Order: sequence, then structure tokens, then C-alpha cells
Amino acid sequence: MSLLKNLTSLTPSPLAGWRILLLTAVLSTGLLACGDDSVKHPVNLGDPAPAFRTTDAAGAAASFPEDFAGKPLVIRFWADWCKYCESEMQAIEQVYQRHRQKGLRILAINTGQDAKTVTTYIQKIGVSYPALLDEQSNIARSYGVVGLPTTFFVDAGGVIRAKIVGEADEATFERHAVKLIQ
Repeated sequence: MSLLKNLTSLTPSPLAGWRILLLTAVLSTGLLACGDDSVKHPVNLGDPAPAFRTTDAAGAAASFPEDFAGKPLVIRFWADWCKYCESEMQAIEQVYQRHRQKGLRILAINTGQDAKTVTTYIQKIGVSYPALLDEQSNIARSYGVVGLPTTFFVDAGGVIRAKIVGEADEATFERHAVKLIQ
């Protein structure tokens, strides 16, 4: 007998409706209890990039948009445990070196880790663009980041022009970066 026939021939128990209702209530309560009012909806293409203030691993302050007004900017969220971040960050370094004299700026925002971890990792992989701290993941939440790596390409006016969720190769990253600085 086919699976479909088996499923359609089942007679629901009188308690099935209550079980479904109870399961729905438990899941809903769990989601609400785990919710965080600071979690934002994902930002989309054409949206203004959310403002933030943070520091780099050495403690120097960084503020967006104030410190980067009028400059195209790539904002990349990462962590050292992200299996795709290392090779991609090294590929991004190559694009950065080719285009930084043309105005390309990259901010690598570490999500959820401390300054020592960030410094050690950045030195290990050999990237020169700034690594900023987001120890409580507040910046990532304001951008609606749900997975790492996530990268936003922000034009000189502070508007998001492209977004990559997950790993991208050097050619894809460069294509977005070149559009941003043209």
C-alpha cells in the first residue's frame, strides 16, 4: 500500500486536535520568550544602512555613517568559527588591495567575539581592512543578519545596493565592489 494511501486511511484520534493546539501554544510561547525586541527585520536593497557605533579590537571608535559619509562601504559580518569566513576574507583582501586607492572601504564586523579573538584571527589570516567589534551582536541584529558570513554593499549616500548572504567567491565580491565605487 502506498504511503499516501496509508496516510489518508488513518483515523485521527479524538486527542489529535488538542495535541496540535498544545504543540502550537508551546512553540509560540518558546519563540516569544526567546524573542528580543532589538531584533530588526532584514534590511533590503534600497534601504538606508542602519547607523552604529563600535570600536575596533584596539579600542579606536568607529561610527557609521559619520566616519564614512560620502564613501562607498562594504560591511561584512563574520566570526572566527565560520567555516567560510577565512578563505573569503582573504579573497576580499585581494579585492581591497586592488581597489582601495579608488575609494573602496571595507569594515569586517565580528559578531559575538572579544577583541583578543578578533586580533588573533585577523593576524592569522593576514587581512588589512578594519575589523570592528560587535560583542553583543547588536549591530548584526540591526542589519537583520541571520547567518555568517553576510555582506552589505553600501553606496556613498548610505543606501544598501547589494547583499550577499553566505560565501561568495572573489569574482562575485569584486563585481559588487566595482559597481559600488563607479
